[in-house]
Amino acid sequence: MSSTAGGGTAPTSPVDRLGFKSGMVVQELGWDQDTDDELREAIEDTLDGDMVDGDYGNVVDAVLLWWRADDGDLVDGLVDALTDLVGGGAIWLLTPKIGRPGSVDPADIAEAAPIAGLSQTTSATVSRDWTATRLVAPKTVS
Repeated sequence: MSSTAGGGTAPTSPVDRLGFKSGMVVQELGWDQDTDDELREAIEDTLDGDMVDGDYGNVVDAVLLWWRADDGDLVDGLVDALTDLVGGGAIWLLTPKIGRPGSVDPADIAEAAPIAGLSQTTSATVSRDWTATRLVAPKTVS
């Protein structure tokens, strides 16, 4: 017996939760040996192309920022991630889940985001070891 009315729908994939679509340009920062290759491949499959790195030099639709507790000052990392981000774009901050090596306290994210000029909108589990937090810049009036 189904516990969902109407049989429910298939669970969304981690990439669906991130909101990435084919044709988007996503900049990946903070890649290292511990990043989730399965998630990265799924993102690139959805984008129908490779993610770009920090040397891209053009605007991007979103930033995927892998961050660990020992990566330095989070505010600086977030400000740097804003460099190529198009207005209305989002930074997805990926941090190791609590209890994993390099995990970042959610309170540190909540404190760093507004200092970097960002608002925290949502969090999602995207893999066995990583959690994603969506950060956006407030809309500006032209």
